[in-house]
Amino acid sequence: MLLEMQTLCEPVSAGDSSLACTKYTRYCRATNLYIDLRNPRRNTDRYREDFLEEGEIGGHCKLNKKALVDEGEHKSPLQSWFAELQTYSQLNFQPMEGGNCDLVIEKPTYFMKLDAGVNMYHHFCDFVNLYISQHINNSFNADVNIVMWDTSSYGYGDLFSDTWKAFSDYNIIHLKTFDHKRVCFKEAVFSLLPRMRYGLFYNTPLVPDCFSTGMFRAFSQHVLFRLNITKDVPLMGRIRVTFLVRSTQYRRVLNQQELVKALKMVSVFDVRVVDYKDIGFLEQLKITHNSDIFISIHGAGLTHLFFLPDWAVIFELYNCDDDRCYLDLARLRGVHYTTWEKRDKVIPQDKGHHPTLGDHPKFTNYSFDVTEFMRLVLSAAQRVTQHPKWHFTQYHTEL
Repeated sequence: MLLEMQTLCEPVSAGDSSLACTKYTRYCRATNLYIDLRNPRRNTDRYREDFLEEGEIGGHCKLNKKALVDEGEHKSPLQSWFAELQTYSQLNFQPMEGGNCDLVIEKPTYFMKLDAGVNMYHHFCDFVNLYISQHINNSFNADVNIVMWDTSSYGYGDLFSDTWKAFSDYNIIHLKTFDHKRVCFKEAVFSLLPRMRYGLFYNTPLVPDCFSTGMFRAFSQHVLFRLNITKDVPLMGRIRVTFLVRSTQYRRVLNQQELVKALKMVSVFDVRVVDYKDIGFLEQLKITHNSDIFISIHGAGLTHLFFLPDWAVIFELYNCDDDRCYLDLARLRGVHYTTWEKRDKVIPQDKGHHPTLGDHPKFTNYSFDVTEFMRLVLSAAQRVTQHPKWHFTQYHTEL
């Protein structure tokens, strides 16, 4: 991606600004950046495309306007920064000189446009792309600001806010914090975005046999280390099975108690049934990271597979006809994935009731054949014990 970097506004003398971006303005770096928020045009839209006018964002540098305009093909809220930078202007003053800024931000700053903070799958698109942006920027220093670019007046619901501590020592700053001021940023990065075309995590095209990318494993290790999530030593002869339940209206397991009872009949299984909505996120990570088999029906909670140990198996109990989502994520992370195989052994409560699309498999609840369930779990357990990184090489005859 660094090979795509193109200077769009070139400094001419000392103290000048600069702007350089990759193709389609998916990632940009700026120095001595000027943003004038004295007249904020806020409404209910989080990503207004006309939020800044000419002269309200820019720098003192030689702007190649045509080159900037040519990068607008991917203009879209969570795919590029073109809407925010299309009015970048060549200013006739140096932002950092002569009292042109009401506020000067000396710390390096990452600008981000965020996906849904209440959904782990979508929000971790943000975190993964921030991590990759740090790689591109060649710095993992946590002494940085992270500014949430949001043109609305709303707050941001974030169920996974503890994760920010892996990237910054400070609280996340909402863009509206700077309203009614001219703000200058000494160093700024416009981070990779969560829904880029052929992007990273979301919309990632995988070639056949792609498994265990170093980047996604490194992301997992980085977050676990920065958040101080420790790994317990498994007890000899025990396999830790975590069953994540849903308390939502749809995709509940109707015979959950039956399945759990069957799991507990296997003497080598330490079975834990959890509902993460009642548990803080750091404790969730601790539980996940100390699971050998992680079971749940299709839903964002399966994103926890990021933080399983390398030998673990993620068992998506039923994928509700969304067969690539968590399979691909497991392949990227490098943990073995399994899911339900025999359609005649799973019983939907009804055809499902999507509010606009009608019948839909994600909008109903399910019962599962206990014998088939246990066959799949025992197969997963064999995968765990045969993994080269499993702590105990002795085969569990109880399986």
